Amino acid sequence: MPLVAGIDSSTQSCKVVVCDAETGEVVRSGHAPHPEGTEVAPEAWWDALQTAIAAAGGLDDVAAVAVGGQQHGMVCLDEAGDVVRPALLWNDTRSAQAALDLIDELGGPQAWVEAVGLVPVASFTVTKLRWLRDAEPDNARRTAAVCLPHDYLTWRLAGAPGLDALVTDRGDASGTGYWSPATGDYRRDLLALGLGHDVILPRVLGPAESGLSMPSGALLGPGTGDNAGAALGLGAVSGDVVVSIGTSGVACAVADAPVGDVTGAVAGFADATGRFLPLVATLNAARVLDAACRMLGVSHEELSELALSAPAGAGGLVLVPYLEGERTPNKPDATGAVHGLRLETANPAYLARAAVEGMICGLADAVDAVRALGTPVERIILVGGAARSRAVREIASAVLGLPVTVPEPGEYVARGAARQAAWVLAGGDEPPAWPLSGVVSTEAEPTPSVRVRYADVRDLTAVRP
Repeated sequence: MPLVAGIDSSTQSCKVVVCDAETGEVVRSGHAPHPEGTEVAPEAWWDALQTAIAAAGGLDDVAAVAVGGQQHGMVCLDEAGDVVRPALLWNDTRSAQAALDLIDELGGPQAWVEAVGLVPVASFTVTKLRWLRDAEPDNARRTAAVCLPHDYLTWRLAGAPGLDALVTDRGDASGTGYWSPATGDYRRDLLALGLGHDVILPRVLGPAESGLSMPSGALLGPGTGDNAGAALGLGAVSGDVVVSIGTSGVACAVADAPVGDVTGAVAGFADATGRFLPLVATLNAARVLDAACRMLGVSHEELSELALSAPAGAGGLVLVPYLEGERTPNKPDATGAVHGLRLETANPAYLARAAVEGMICGLADAVDAVRALGTPVERIILVGGAARSRAVREIASAVLGLPVTVPEPGEYVARGAARQAAWVLAGGDEPPAWPLSGVVSTEAEPTPSVRVRYADVRDLTAVRP
């Protein structure tokens, strides 16, 4: 049986899974942590990858490898292929003003949506390049090539054969702010608008194209960004929306046509299969439940039991979950709030229910933003640590009014990268079919009144002093 390997180089750690290329069964795996912070030396990712590969028993027996990675990170290389400065990660916000400047300079949000399918925010690579141009002009001038975290690791796995050998894929390129999912071309004018000059950019490979190989002879897939990798690992198809409830929340859908949202709520990304992946990110997700547990002095299991013991709608009690401000909607200075508190709702069960419903309603707004652009929404695939909660699963189905599918916990970005590697190995128009195991399906009676009540109070949230 041929083996393939998938790598997930995320913000917090590096994971490696070695899988059977035909079935997707995980044969072995490894893991290593990444440094904390919003800027990281790319060499630290390489060191973590070597540790994770060793923990996974090495890659000498694999036939193909692909890398999934955190999106948007700015990796600048000089003419010799050396890293110019530590990479700015997606969550580094020092380029927030640069994003506003770039929007104005191109003529507003509509111009950006027409050009690249998104409106710049601090997370996108083009804004970080503008920050570099303004804050570190010497480093900007030294920069001869720009790539993304997964591109850098793919290149290093190939032996760093020269800047012209850099490769990427549609999914990750679509998060830079200077590549168009609609046309499949780089917008070098936007690159220059950010950095101040043109540079070498990775060649964008097709979904199953191998542009490089490892010294061992193993083929290297194009890799992809983490969200596209997770969608591929989950086997998401048109009509599916993947809702991830982790530290932040993500709702992304597989679409057959590119989308653009002038409000900036939905980023019109590409996926890892040749299709598209409209995506909404929120700041408040699982940590809303963490906060509720602290307030009530209960465990997550107890919070779930409490929430399910209260009626839908929590008697009119609503928790608006903007505990860290919010990205979507764009309310960075908002605070969370509790509305509708009465004597009969002033008890742990009602507050637990309101916390779960509030978190889900925030994500439901994200799903609605995707649906509003014409993307079909027929099924929710729920992933992330919070998906293990029975209350989250049942309330999500009720609030969203859709069936909810929850696969067993797993490294789905790494699995998606491994599935891409298997696709590179096998060829063909579609990736190999890898069935999911341990799937739990939930379909609850819809509770549309919960969304109505939430919408009534959502915009009454306070702004921190």
